[in-house]
Amino acid sequence: MVARLTSRQFAPENCPLLVVKVGSSLLVEEGGNLRSAWLSTLVDDISGRHKAGQRIIVVTSGAIALGARKLALPRGGRASLADAQAAAAAGQILLSSSWADLLGEGDMAAAQLLVTLDDLEDRRRYLNIAATLDRLLGLGAIPVVNENDSVATQEIRFGDNDRLAARIAQAAAASGVILLSDVDGLYDRNPSAEGAEILPFVERIDDDIRAMASGSAISGMGSGGMQSKLEAAQIAGLAGVNMAIISGKEDHPLAAFDTCNTGTIFAAEESRGARKNWLGGRLTAKGRIFVDRGACDALGRGNSLLPAGAISVEGDFIRGDVVDIMHDGRAIARGLSEYGVDDALAVCGKQSSELESILGAVPRKVLVHRDQLVML
Repeated sequence: MVARLTSRQFAPENCPLLVVKVGSSLLVEEGGNLRSAWLSTLVDDISGRHKAGQRIIVVTSGAIALGARKLALPRGGRASLADAQAAAAAGQILLSSSWADLLGEGDMAAAQLLVTLDDLEDRRRYLNIAATLDRLLGLGAIPVVNENDSVATQEIRFGDNDRLAARIAQAAAASGVILLSDVDGLYDRNPSAEGAEILPFVERIDDDIRAMASGSAISGMGSGGMQSKLEAAQIAGLAGVNMAIISGKEDHPLAAFDTCNTGTIFAAEESRGARKNWLGGRLTAKGRIFVDRGACDALGRGNSLLPAGAISVEGDFIRGDVVDIMHDGRAIARGLSEYGVDDALAVCGKQSSELESILGAVPRKVLVHRDQLVML
């Protein structure tokens, strides 16, 4: 049983590095104008924490919404992928300059970082981002991060900044993530339903918790919902990072969280090392290996995945690619395959003693080694 966490877990004295995510519905009015007065109060909160010694990374949405107004695009710039990319290109200038101006008024240097999904899924680029963030933070800057929507396509994009915030927290080795939302936490049902109650603390995300995420987002302006926030909590948790969902509707939202402790806090799991954290936080995989109950139990005990426990394989992957390990309709683990897809198919369900005769060479004994595998 994990001790119940409070907002003090995210205070400067307990959280040396904090990631704060701000969504479109909070930053931009329905007409497409920036909520400058509100943003000033958030920057005041950030300034107070910065002066108290807390390093802070901001993950910000809003470029598409701002650019759509600038270019007079319909449907908030989301009528097509081309419109969204154009709106993002125009809006990112407005968004980054607003952050730079407001942070500058508080004697804080802003540094813009635009990333795509591939930047964090590729191990080498992921490490480069981590190094850049570390250097910027060491120089006292406030990195302001957004998805590079002007070049991202539907197939290679996060689609929301909740999961991006969790991945950035993972790369930067942050201590906490705060998602500022249009709802003040995870409710046991739709917040508008009679009798809905907020969950102040979630120790582990299970099927019951996932069932509560349906229909919880109410703004419609951004691309994320409560489901994406749960996915972010899982990514952060696997990396040993606590995460909170709190309301950003009122002025000074971080100060209000300190005072009122209202929101939902998701407890971190024990960190499993940098490489396994990266694996657990990935959002894409090249293939899937379906396993039986015995293999599922063995993986849970810390064992490698043997060919005998595999039922079937799908996808297009080579040795060293990331694969999801599936059981009972969901991914239970993720790891680096020791085989390409053709050989993996050939040895599914086979005993170790049979592998050499099937492959015609001295085979690797496991499909996925435990040192290259993380449970989800």
